[in-house]
Amino acid sequence: MADADLVKLYSGRILELAADIPHLGRLAGAHGTARKRSPLCGSTVTVDLALTGDRIADYRQDVKACALGQAAASVVGGAVIGTTRDQVATARAELEAMLKRGGPAPSAPFHGLEVLMPARDYANRHASILLALDATLEAFDAARAAQSA
Repeated sequence: MADADLVKLYSGRILELAADIPHLGRLAGAHGTARKRSPLCGSTVTVDLALTGDRIADYRQDVKACALGQAAASVVGGAVIGTTRDQVATARAELEAMLKRGGPAPSAPFHGLEVLMPARDYANRHASILLALDATLEAFDAARAAQSA
């Protein structure tokens, strides 16, 4: 990767997001928890969440990822409270399409993920960028399973 490419990829905004991730930590009494790991780079994101009805009422994340994974977790953490599983799944599908197939940025409330558009050309970073949404979906499913048990 050339120096100019690195500068473009690791923009000031991505680094700002990576340095200020909302809802860091673990959630006592979580309804659902999931830990996702990128096998390519070893990045991990653990999500704890609590539901009220079909919406995320509380959310915490433990993020051990590269700056791009941290930036994605920052955007997700800032937007996820109050969302439904369908909204998170839509954001995940839109983010994957943006990264892998040149699609547009995810829609609101996850539209801030647009900042990661320069990562399209770096397939080895895609899994890390998707971790926060993947872990959120799995934690949501774990919470639903616990409610129906």
